[in-house]
Amino acid sequence: MSVSRTELPVPKVALVTGGSSGIGRATVVRLAELGALVVVGYHSRAEAAQELVESLPGAGHAAMRIAIDETQTIAEAAKATETKYGRLDALVNCGGATKPVPADELDSLTDEIFDQTLTVNLRGPFAMVRAFRPLLERGENAAVVNVSSIAARTGIGSSLAYCAAKGGLDTLTVALAKVLAPKVRVFSVSPAGVDTDFVPGRSRERLEALAQTFPLRNVTTPDDVARAIIACITHLTSATGIVVPVDEGRHI
Repeated sequence: MSVSRTELPVPKVALVTGGSSGIGRATVVRLAELGALVVVGYHSRAEAAQELVESLPGAGHAAMRIAIDETQTIAEAAKATETKYGRLDALVNCGGATKPVPADELDSLTDEIFDQTLTVNLRGPFAMVRAFRPLLERGENAAVVNVSSIAARTGIGSSLAYCAAKGGLDTLTVALAKVLAPKVRVFSVSPAGVDTDFVPGRSRERLEALAQTFPLRNVTTPDDVARAIIACITHLTSATGIVVPVDEGRHI
């Protein structure tokens, strides 16, 4: 169904991986406030996901275990989503993980760490799109938003493997935008230094010091990123295959 240029396409059904905490949680809340039925995908925080579902406005939300490095759980989630909702209007690939390894310590970045980093942060989002494509194509003005990182552009991040994975994710976004058009739009949202517990050992003090080197000199909050994700889904109806920085101007 086409959408009027004056009408915002509010998703009826949305799914967020990594939805029990951080950016994912903030995005879940924003989507539910818009009136969407939201599937909160989680890996191990089942209790947090269920508590979040119960706190959301409206009824019909669900928590589902979706381990994005386990193809079987993705297939099971796609089947459950089809049974419960029959469609999907927005997929937010927010799930990810990293293990900090200093960039110059090449021997410390083992094959195991490298492979697992790429599996979770690059293969995982692809596997989600592959499994949920039929449901997205049944949706209205459907959109996929991949949560990337400014590390994809700067080559500075928690590890070289993480930088590579996010660079691959941005390229995948462009490629999928071509493949899934015209039914599904695809975006990357690219934050930097978000105030979450995503990077083990990173302190608030470190984030504040880092923020002083950015043009806007703010520490990005999870909700800052969530609002950019919502904008991609609801406002950027004439765009696809783009990377949207949410980084206080770090990319410049």
